[in-house]
Amino acid sequence: MTVNRRLFLAASALATPMLTAGSQFAASATPDGRGRRVVPAADVLAAQGWRRLAGRKVGVLSNPTGVLANGDHIVDSLIAAGVRPVAAFGPEHGFRGSAQAGGSEGDYADPRTDVAVYDAYGASADDLAAMYTKAGVDTVVFDIADVGARFYTYIWSMYTAMVAAARTGASFVVLDRPNPVGGKAAGPMLDPAFSSGVGRKPIVQQHGMTVGELARFFDAEFLPADSGRVPELDVVEITGWRRNQLFADTGLSWTPPSPNMPTPDTALVYPGTCLFEGTVFSEGRGTTRPFEIIGAPGLDWRWREELGSQELAGASFRETYFVPTFGKFTGETCGGVQLTVTDPRSFDAIRTAVAMIVTARRLHPGRFAWRGDGFIDKLTGSGRFRTMVDAGAGTDEIVGSWQDELTEFTRSRRPYLLYR
Repeated sequence: MTVNRRLFLAASALATPMLTAGSQFAASATPDGRGRRVVPAADVLAAQGWRRLAGRKVGVLSNPTGVLANGDHIVDSLIAAGVRPVAAFGPEHGFRGSAQAGGSEGDYADPRTDVAVYDAYGASADDLAAMYTKAGVDTVVFDIADVGARFYTYIWSMYTAMVAAARTGASFVVLDRPNPVGGKAAGPMLDPAFSSGVGRKPIVQQHGMTVGELARFFDAEFLPADSGRVPELDVVEITGWRRNQLFADTGLSWTPPSPNMPTPDTALVYPGTCLFEGTVFSEGRGTTRPFEIIGAPGLDWRWREELGSQELAGASFRETYFVPTFGKFTGETCGGVQLTVTDPRSFDAIRTAVAMIVTARRLHPGRFAWRGDGFIDKLTGSGRFRTMVDAGAGTDEIVGSWQDELTEFTRSRRPYLLYR
């Protein structure tokens, strides 16, 4: 197995000296307004010297977000504590996070630790099971920060890894982290007929759960039909986190979970504006504010003026012009808007994006269109959203169309929630 060492040294913190296993998480996990400290599960176990995993043949499914408050990656911390993983597994963007959307880093030996890294992006459960067997894994540890949207692929990497664990008899340990957009669910449910890599099972668009809660939900609701349940599911909880907290409330440092998720502000808008990936409009890839800057060649000030007049809660819009450096319309001048969240508590990412799409179609019928591959249906979980927009439905009608299924999802997830 080979790797471009220069690429990985540039893409991660590989050049820093290895620190000891003892975590100094208290230094950066500042108290919230009630004096509580939010401490991710990885820091909890690191502070205990990783004793919970001692003697196990550990395989780690992670990326750059699997990091402690002192800057150590959990793989490095495990090794320093004498719990050397037998393998690591990289999701979309790769174990060290250098690949763009839809890409990964392949198989290689990690240049810092010499741990074998397997490319898990796009791997089936059978593929992963074979990797577990080859590496001798008896315990899979998942530590990746999610951003709370159904179409963010890490939760489906976790699901597939859980199915593989059930098939091989491996234990599954989830090191939980806060949901950066909080614990409230929103949006439409996935129709299983539209299952894909951006949504495999019926959950709503903004699920409002941590990865640990989702693992419990997946294990009870979905795994029995696919593989049987995981022999041992261990969710290590965050301490100090509450469901109404957004990332800005945690006092934690933001590590971009993917190249186009640079800030917590991006995460706030992403469950909604990612829908523009299903259109011909640029979703802002190739700009400094992906998913906040939206537009296309030929758009002008009218879209911003119309959106501003709608007084969408917690949102403001600025007319903007931009030239993407990659992605849609590379090198072309685009007009559009920059979305800014002015009040995170009242902001509704999905409702805002619906209003943006409905308004864009009405103002620019010759410019707005869906991608030809039907990706919008995969993102929204069915053909309903596209059909309603094409029929001229308004924002309220579209958002109202999924309220019953949202209520049912909120009810069905309740037994698996860990945090108040």
